[in-house]
Amino acid sequence: MTTPATATATAAATATATATKTLAGLGPPPLKPASFLKTLRASRGNAFEVIPLEAYEKPVYLAKSMLGKVLMVNDPEGVRRVLLDNVANYPKNDQEIDFFSAMFGEGLLSAPHAKWRAHRKVMAPSFGTRTVEAYAPAMVETTEAFAEAWDALPEAAEMDIAEEMKALTLKIICRTMFSADADELATHSREALNFVQASLEFGLLDVLPVIGPRRIKRTVDAIRAHFNGMDAAIYRLINEREKIRNEAPRDFLTRLVAAKDPDDGAGLNATEVRDEVITIFVAGYETTAVSMTWVWYLLSQHPLEEAKLHEELDTVLAGRTPTVEDLPNLPYTRMVIEETLRVYPPAPGISIREAQQADEVCGFKVTPGLQVLISPWVLHRHRRLWDDPERFDPTRFNKEATERRQRFSYLPFGGGPRVCIGATLAMTEATLILAVLAQRFRLRLKEPQEIKLQARITLRPKNGMITILERRLPCT
Repeated sequence: MTTPATATATAAATATATATKTLAGLGPPPLKPASFLKTLRASRGNAFEVIPLEAYEKPVYLAKSMLGKVLMVNDPEGVRRVLLDNVANYPKNDQEIDFFSAMFGEGLLSAPHAKWRAHRKVMAPSFGTRTVEAYAPAMVETTEAFAEAWDALPEAAEMDIAEEMKALTLKIICRTMFSADADELATHSREALNFVQASLEFGLLDVLPVIGPRRIKRTVDAIRAHFNGMDAAIYRLINEREKIRNEAPRDFLTRLVAAKDPDDGAGLNATEVRDEVITIFVAGYETTAVSMTWVWYLLSQHPLEEAKLHEELDTVLAGRTPTVEDLPNLPYTRMVIEETLRVYPPAPGISIREAQQADEVCGFKVTPGLQVLISPWVLHRHRRLWDDPERFDPTRFNKEATERRQRFSYLPFGGGPRVCIGATLAMTEATLILAVLAQRFRLRLKEPQEIKLQARITLRPKNGMITILERRLPCT
């Protein structure tokens, strides 16, 4: 099984398996005429890699496959139409909702619109600028402790940076969400998410009538069961916070338990708090971890850009620990992260939408029932939107270039009303992590090593990423 977005990307690639070329430098060699099964095997790592070049050049791209017709929307105005202007006509499909509900209940990723709107309003203050700034010291302290552990390693130590970043971001989210009482929750979270990722393997049987829905239901039920341990730990924490509400630490869980709708004073019950906590916890640490993994990879492959980053960090920080007040003075550090999110979007496929009524998108006549896919992977590499899109160039995100860029051409956190509520938190965390660690270390990719992409919920390196740790000279 795979996520609906990845399944649809696979179907789109399969439908055009007779294409003679794919986007240079982004995937496997150009596709030759092939059977469905051969193309399916080619896309088991990252289905987006076998999408044909035509999709990266046109505003919309229609694929016909055994899963039905799929419309890929690759134009900012078309994306705006689907995600914002006529969003009510393009709800998530039922399979997508079932899949996310198995993990997150009715959290922000899977809640019906009315509940989503109410919860978003209640939760918004917990992700405001001042609140995020209050979390920053815990982010920095946790990363500094991580740096000390790296410093104790021998020279040229080898490490799987993908696993290191998971461990770091998990520690950070435990501190910001639950203070110091989340060891059990962290263990359950890693186990549950690893099971989910391992379960998301798309196969021919998953698309067959009768058999496919049964297989998918079994997988959804198994995912739900793997979250039982995490549920128990979260409910215990919620009950404890309710008992000591006035003395509880001012972390995310306490804020959520106490949060009230500013208009009617309504709060969240224990089940609703559980759903939102799991949504933010699981989605938050995993996406930041994979983003930072790709940051280190790209820096290891681009020494000039790495040197510019080091120069900024040395000039602004001069070896001291960064604070949230330093962030406005670290524009290139932020640009490195933003460009990484363009090249390797942590969630490469936004939810599949299904048209309810006839519509028109970029001149294409949309019929009821048509599946619509918006892929940041394709959008961020589209020939009409980006110059030399395969090139890693953080200056694409300087102030002038950003102001010129079309809205909805860059979607690392989604778009429209359901844009990721934690975007500011994620960018703050990633920038502080990079500022702390890149001052003291550089990472080199161990050679020979082939980095393969694996698109499931997030875009991971399929077999990890072995790097060699090098210490930087102290700033003078």
